[in-house]
Amino acid sequence: MPDTDFPFIPYHPDQYTSEEVVRRAQEYFNFLDKRRSVREFSDKPVPRKVIERLLMTASTAPSGAHKQPWTFCVISNPELKQQIRAAAEKEEYDSYHGRMTPEWLEDLAPLGTDWRKPFLEVAPWLIVVFKKAYDFKEDGSKRNNYYVSESVGIACGFLISAIHHAGLVTLTHTPSPMNFLTKLLKRPENERPFLLLPVGYPAHEVRVPDLERKPLQRVSEWYE
Repeated sequence: MPDTDFPFIPYHPDQYTSEEVVRRAQEYFNFLDKRRSVREFSDKPVPRKVIERLLMTASTAPSGAHKQPWTFCVISNPELKQQIRAAAEKEEYDSYHGRMTPEWLEDLAPLGTDWRKPFLEVAPWLIVVFKKAYDFKEDGSKRNNYYVSESVGIACGFLISAIHHAGLVTLTHTPSPMNFLTKLLKRPENERPFLLLPVGYPAHEVRVPDLERKPLQRVSEWYE
């Protein structure tokens, strides 16, 4: 037990046999291996309660010094979604017509993407994730957060997994630069836009690129 004045509580995670551990690990891989990024959404409504549970799941992610340096801005207002789409497409158009290198455009070609982002209006929900570079003390002075990008990235991973588990789809959208999100959503000076996730049901008969994920031997090195 750590020698500290702060409270600690007992922790008893579920224990499984070796065989059960292997089975559960394989089942979770099989489940997540079916996940795909989707760019064609249905406008079918998704209850707010579902989004609330997804965000609660994301917030179970570990973070530096347990600062939880994230804010999830959730948008369903049609007018605001239209404004976000217009601003995002302006940045995306500039990216596709000058900012991106030929190599970058070549790498994107198999995905069939372009500057048009209709999903920003069609999807019933947009979740804009902001990272908090610092927080404020009661007297208004700054208090540092730690490993902010790493912590927020992990929370986003939890969120994407939870979205898939709920039977919904999403897409990691990162228009660059994303400062327009700070202005449109009137976020405070300590927050920076990190990721935009449209969330909803897939459109009827969605098609996605026929991609292959790298095999284990190409993404791991073992030291036994």
